Amino acid sequence: MIRSYLVLAALFGFSGVALGAFAAHGLKASLSAAYLAIFQTGVQYQLIHALALFGVALLGLHAPSRLLTAAGALFCAGVVLFSGSLYLLTLSGVGKLGVITPLGGTAFLAGWLCLALAGWRIRS
Repeated sequence: MIRSYLVLAALFGFSGVALGAFAAHGLKASLSAAYLAIFQTGVQYQLIHALALFGVALLGLHAPSRLLTAAGALFCAGVVLFSGSLYLLTLSGVGKLGVITPLGGTAFLAGWLCLALAGWRIRS
């Protein structure tokens, strides 16, 4: 779990920075301001959850638990579903892809809840 989450956190961080730069420089002329903002929302949530996944991996070194494993998996699912659907929506223009986005948001929320419960259960 720890190695996988560390690698995924780094890859999400790397690709988040690359996608943010791509949007700012490569898509600026071809996307509307509204779609550019949607794309940037995907980047923002991806980068936030890359850091969250990094934290889950580090915490897993000291206090491994099923809740931490679940939190990491849910953060990964959230990045793919939430951010991925926003990227696809803006690049393809297919508005129906927006129905996937709330599933990713729900995965993010469930991941944070699992992380909170894992923290609550850690013994001092």
